[in-house]
Amino acid sequence: MAGHSQFKNIMHRKGAQDSKRAKMFNKFAREITVAAKMGASDPATNPRLRNAMIAARAQNMPNDRIQRAIKLGSGPADGESYEEIRYEGYGAGGVAVIIEALTDNRNRTAAEIRTAFGKHGGALGETNSVSYMFDRVGIILFKPSVGSADAVFEAAVEAGADNVETSADGHQVTTSIEALTAVRDTLTVRFGEPDRAALVWQPQNLIAPTEEQAAHLVKMIDILEDNDDVQHVYANYDIADELMEKLAS
Repeated sequence: MAGHSQFKNIMHRKGAQDSKRAKMFNKFAREITVAAKMGASDPATNPRLRNAMIAARAQNMPNDRIQRAIKLGSGPADGESYEEIRYEGYGAGGVAVIIEALTDNRNRTAAEIRTAFGKHGGALGETNSVSYMFDRVGIILFKPSVGSADAVFEAAVEAGADNVETSADGHQVTTSIEALTAVRDTLTVRFGEPDRAALVWQPQNLIAPTEEQAAHLVKMIDILEDNDDVQHVYANYDIADELMEKLAS
């Protein structure tokens, strides 16, 4: 239950995406609204809503905005309606990509995602065309300051976690789908609210694209993440930090 953290390869340049605060808050609000609509408006009894609120608060989303999103989701059914859709395909260099979207117009979203793939050397595939190369797992992220690697490791193991990886960026706890809520709640009592608790697609193996392929891949993912309907993008690439910095400059 140790090893080098590969979470930077699961979520593409999240720090850069998070700098677009207005768009980021809109995506959080949409997820909170959908979570409240699908379950109870009380986060104590709605794990998806609780996880959405954790993510929003970790990025300093105002509480009144969070509450408005919950109210919208728990209100009359004739309000905004979003459909959850997963798109899968291959980016440049054969990198597998999974996109999770919440959309009120699936034709528009599919067309925009297909265009992004096509313009940057990728190809949109059918559902389940690449997801077999990923594991669906729960992840819980804590800042480095919450405790030592040993302390988090021991607490996570005792709570039922499958894996713990600690790096300079923090502690990443991995769980089964079923154990995510229980492990999150147990660790929250010990270490406080995590930065994130969610179900993600974790790649089983990573692909190292060439510099040219990486340039196309990064541009494509930037376009996808900038799409209002796209909530998350996962990919099984492994791009060296130095190359990523070069592409970002």
